[in-house]
Amino acid sequence: MKIAGFAKTSFLDYPGKIACVVFTPGCNMKCGYCHKKHILTGDTPLTDNADVFDYLIKRKDMLGAVVITGGEPTLQPCLTEFIKKVKQLGLCVKLDTNGTNPAVLKNLLAKNMLDYVAMDVKAPLDKYCEVAGCPVDVNAITASIDILKNSTVAYEFRTTFAPALSTQDIVAIGALINGTKAYYLQQYRQVPGEAPPHTREYVKQTAEMLKEVLGVCEAKGV
Repeated sequence: MKIAGFAKTSFLDYPGKIACVVFTPGCNMKCGYCHKKHILTGDTPLTDNADVFDYLIKRKDMLGAVVITGGEPTLQPCLTEFIKKVKQLGLCVKLDTNGTNPAVLKNLLAKNMLDYVAMDVKAPLDKYCEVAGCPVDVNAITASIDILKNSTVAYEFRTTFAPALSTQDIVAIGALINGTKAYYLQQYRQVPGEAPPHTREYVKQTAEMLKEVLGVCEAKGV
C-alpha cells in the first residue's frame, strides 16, 4: 500500500486507544480547507511498508490500534492486504474515509476488517460539489452513510464547519445521518487564501441546536 508517512503515537485519533496513524496519498476530492494537500499529489515521497510494520511489531504491546487516513484510503488497491497484516498483530483498525467508495467500505465490513470508521460528511447533498471542490456522486455518499448506520461496527460522522456552510446546512446534514450514534462538528482551520472560520459561539450554538434535533452532536476544536 502507498504510504505518505505515519505518526507513531496518537492519543486522539482512536477513541480510548493509543494509535499509530498511517497516511495514504491521493484523494478524489479537492476541499479548499484541506491541511494535507502536500500528500495529495503524485510526487509525494513514500514511506516503505516495512518501516511501518517494523515499528508496529516493536510497539504492538504499547499500541492498541492503527488509524488509516489520507488522502482517501479507499483509493488504495492494497488496502485490504495492509489491514490483514495489521490485524494479524492483534491491533484494532480505524478507517477514515470520505464515503465515496461504498463498495470498498461494505467489503471491508463484511470481512470484519474494521473496528471503527470515521466518515466525513462534507455538506448537504446540494452543496457537496461546492464544498468538495469537484464533482461528487452523492448517491455514493448516501450509500456509505446507510452502510454505516446499518452496520454493527463502531462509527462516527463528522463535518468540518467550512465558511460555505451555515447552521441550516448542518441541520440538513443531520437529516442525512439521522439515527447516527455519534456526530462531530469540527471547527474549520483557516488556510491561506480561504475565508475566515465561523466564530466559536456560532459553531457551539449550531452544535447545540443539532443535538436537540439529532440527539447527538459534539463541537470540536472550539
